[in-house]
Amino acid sequence: MRFAWFLAAALLFTIPASHAQESLPAYQVERTSVHTVTSAQNGRTYDLYVKLPPGYADPKNAGRRYGVLYLTDGDYTFQVASGITRLAHNLKRLEEFILVGLPTAKGENGMDSRRRDLTPWIDENAGGGRLGGGAQAYLDFLVNEAMPLVEKTYRIDPARRTLVGQSYGGLFGLWVLFTQPQHFSSYILTSPSIWYNDYALRTLEADYAKGHKDLKARVYMTTGSFEAAKPGDKRYNQSRDMVADQQDMAKRLRARKYQGLQVTSEVSQGTYHETTFPVGLIQGLQWLYPAP
Repeated sequence: MRFAWFLAAALLFTIPASHAQESLPAYQVERTSVHTVTSAQNGRTYDLYVKLPPGYADPKNAGRRYGVLYLTDGDYTFQVASGITRLAHNLKRLEEFILVGLPTAKGENGMDSRRRDLTPWIDENAGGGRLGGGAQAYLDFLVNEAMPLVEKTYRIDPARRTLVGQSYGGLFGLWVLFTQPQHFSSYILTSPSIWYNDYALRTLEADYAKGHKDLKARVYMTTGSFEAAKPGDKRYNQSRDMVADQQDMAKRLRARKYQGLQVTSEVSQGTYHETTFPVGLIQGLQWLYPAP
């Protein structure tokens, strides 16, 4: 009998891990769905991840329309946003809103896809820079195909769209702000790559200022304190000072005194380029979507 027990235990622990995993159910995130869209404009296929807030299905909210967050780099940012809003929504610490994750193109290398879609120009001095310059085509896909699909399917208030971006996503967000600001009412931009293409965003903002006195948007920006430049200290960037870049951009925007523009610019203490987003997102949400 003892031999039989040991034999059973041995068989159990020698089952290949892949077989054990196949028998286990995948973890499901509540109130989520995935829409797959093949763009008629560029032929690329993208998933759209959607998460509804807790009160969406409540009959008393049947006539309510919700603000929406469009999250670039959705493979990563959607998971973060889903997690950090779960308790805040359940306990009513934030106003309820809908999340829409915008992952990279299906079947492509993720870094290559984001370098193309989130950068407005080709910058051969940036990593993979020759792949850049696809921001306009990507924005056309969002505005003409992805957003209409989502906003036809769910009760979204198109006057309350927030664009969220980290790194190249922050670059993309500022570029949208200075070129087609009518599409979004607010922005949460963490560690924006303002340095890209020899600071072309500064020129773009100056060009916008020449022809406009207003810029109706609420913009939250933050960069991690370890993204400042301190050569010799490995915790920090060695040459590129992204904290100073962001502070300079905020100063420029405030100096214009654009009608309708609100800017909050902060430094996330103790975070790196890779860890700033979760902190910046929750801080930005508390500013843009405080509990009623």
